[in-house]
Amino acid sequence: VGTQASESIGSSFADVLSQAATKTVNTLQGAEQMSIQALKGDADTRQVVDAVLSAQQALQTTIAIRDKVVSAYLEMSRMSI
Repeated sequence: VGTQASESIGSSFADVLSQAATKTVNTLQGAEQMSIQALKGDADTRQVVDAVLSAQQALQTTIAIRDKVVSAYLEMSRMSI
């Protein structure tokens, strides 16, 4: 029973991380496409700025999560059992 609960929690955490990573990649790709459209003259400056700022925020959030995960892993690896 305990093992099943741990597996379901672990898989849902993995799913959340996967969804967050996918969303971040999509945001970055959207900003890139918006920048390309602006270079072609198909998008205005405000749209590009909004897309790039959104991508920047998504990337900063992803980096912060990565740093916390690495920090937690390092702290756990230092624990004596």
